Amino acid sequence: MAYQVLARKYRPQRFSDVAGQDHVTRTLLNALSQGRIAHGYIFSGHRGIGKTTIARILAMALNCRTEIGSAQRPTPEPCAICESCTEIRAGNAVDVIEIDAATNRGIDEIRELRDAARYRPARDRYKIYILDEAHQITDAAFNALLKTLEEPPDHVVFMMATTQPEDIPQTIRSRCQHFSFHAVKFDDILAQLRDIAAKEGITAEDAALALLAEAGDGSMRDALSIMDQAIASAPVEDGQPRLDAEQIRELMGTVPNAVFERLMDAIGEGQTATVIEELNRLLNAGNSPSQLARQFVRYLRNVLMARIGGENSELLQISPDERARAARSALLFSEEDLTRFLQIMLRTFDELNYRQEQRFHLELGLIKLVHLTRLLPIEELLSKLPASPARSATGGGALPQPARSQTPSSAPRTSPAAGSTAQPRTTTASPAVSPAPRTPEPSKPAFSPFDADRNRKITSEAATPTPAAPLPTPVAVAMTSERVLDRVPASVAVADPIEDFLEEQAPAPIAAISSTPTSAPIAGRPIAEIRVTETVVVSDPVSTVSSLAMAAPLELATSIKAPVASETTSGALALAADPSDSLDLDLIRDTISTALEAQGHSTAAVLLSAGQWREKGGGIEVEVGIKKTMLGLTINAEADKICKSALRAIGVNRKLTFIPGEASAASSSSGPRLAAKPAATGSIQAMALANPLVKQAQELFGAEVRSVLDLREGK
Repeated sequence: MAYQVLARKYRPQRFSDVAGQDHVTRTLLNALSQGRIAHGYIFSGHRGIGKTTIARILAMALNCRTEIGSAQRPTPEPCAICESCTEIRAGNAVDVIEIDAATNRGIDEIRELRDAARYRPARDRYKIYILDEAHQITDAAFNALLKTLEEPPDHVVFMMATTQPEDIPQTIRSRCQHFSFHAVKFDDILAQLRDIAAKEGITAEDAALALLAEAGDGSMRDALSIMDQAIASAPVEDGQPRLDAEQIRELMGTVPNAVFERLMDAIGEGQTATVIEELNRLLNAGNSPSQLARQFVRYLRNVLMARIGGENSELLQISPDERARAARSALLFSEEDLTRFLQIMLRTFDELNYRQEQRFHLELGLIKLVHLTRLLPIEELLSKLPASPARSATGGGALPQPARSQTPSSAPRTSPAAGSTAQPRTTTASPAVSPAPRTPEPSKPAFSPFDADRNRKITSEAATPTPAAPLPTPVAVAMTSERVLDRVPASVAVADPIEDFLEEQAPAPIAAISSTPTSAPIAGRPIAEIRVTETVVVSDPVSTVSSLAMAAPLELATSIKAPVASETTSGALALAADPSDSLDLDLIRDTISTALEAQGHSTAAVLLSAGQWREKGGGIEVEVGIKKTMLGLTINAEADKICKSALRAIGVNRKLTFIPGEASAASSSSGPRLAAKPAATGSIQAMALANPLVKQAQELFGAEVRSVLDLREGK
């Protein structure tokens, strides 16, 4: 007898033998037991999953001569021993007509079928028409079949198998029972392959069978076809073929997933050279760029599913070893990064199908993955943008705050702290004075919508060690911004100079001051009540006076001195020393320059080393001798990220701003200015200053070297 391939030899002959289609077989068995036989069926789904096989089994069950419930046929399953079952299984039954609709697709063939359907079956109970690849039938042929399919004779049953049910007209589908077949699960295919290998007497490793099941891609027939080919090429040991994973990979032209795991490790570490060298080794071994891209796409998909659902997720139809491998790679990246990786590789794989230089495009796609890890997400950039003054004052989208009755403080404000109370000195006026109604507290500012997503993401910054205690910052001093008295009688005496009040009441630095006012009487000297409602950062002694909002008739005619904070000061208020003394700009500049140099941004490092560093408005401003257009190219997003990471590493939580060209007079007067750092020996700037042409230009024209760009970095 001629050799029969495994897919035909082990074709299911009973509903219970069909793997992975329980929802279809259960419905058909119930319909057979209840006698609810439809006149038309449509079986649709992936290739090689049992559509035509189930159509034949259903035909055997309908025409089986053994009664259901008998000893030979206790269930609706076909007996497989009667003459009808035997003929249908052999493919020579008279009353079961199997038609290849891909070749018999015209209206003439359908007319012949329609005419033949009028006659009763020759021997069996039903005349059954099985139309394989039914979507190939033309629209005119379907229209010719429409009336017969709607009202067929009692003895006719139509079964249509197709991989594209959407190509069948809706008028046909509405007249049939439609069964959608599922792709066979990985575990079901693997179990079937083990069973067949045992029956065939083949020694096979589990890893080899797992590769065959994965290559089947949900199709049992494809997996059996590849297994047939693998058995033919397998070495024979003790008279039995032996299947191993390496031999099957060589047969299918694939590479082990350990290669892609190494690629993912190199991508996570930003090692472009390692990625390209690994790809070069694979291509030199004879692997196709298109096949490598296909495998890498599948591996990325599995890694993404492992990241989403975990190692034991049902989304991973692979072996346990491959599940663990995918889970290890998933730990290196966030879900967003893996999504972008998969999108880039899918586009690269699509481009390989119509590009000439496939190798170049595959290399470009992998390089994109390396650089993608260095890019900042747009939500992180947006969340760092400063809020507009209007939104800051009204708490984002909240309604505007009612105007206060006094002149607002000129000092910058921060959020008020709760939990402690200030005790300003007051005196009792002769007439009773009632305080004005309190203005409602401003609503809390709305948080950025990107905060939750930014905190959830796993970035390389998470590995940055927690910085030490930050450098000292200005002490927050709480001042009143409310009018307490609408009117002060003329007999009210003005208190002594406010400097005395501040010196007596200034305590050691405090963390928070409550907005609850209390008053302490001072004999003979009434004064308007002072309330602490908001926190004010003292950056200038004069701002202290402007932040004291008193009643309108009350005039301050005394001279004001700058209060000095000391360790022995006590009371409700305390002022810190000048904040510029608390920052070591030399240390900050050296730290940032070293970090930029270590990350390959030597031009930016030289530029910042030669820049003018100063404090301004609670932040750090760096004036660099370069135009605005070149500033954005030299200190790009990646360099800016390195600078901010370096600041956090030394515990400096200040805003860092880069400005081009010379600073204005206002900027220069706002804080101490750090002179340009001399060029280091052996640096690019020192080499430029030593150039004879530069020296001659300095002598003739008085030229000044502000910045040096190393054009060799791009080579």
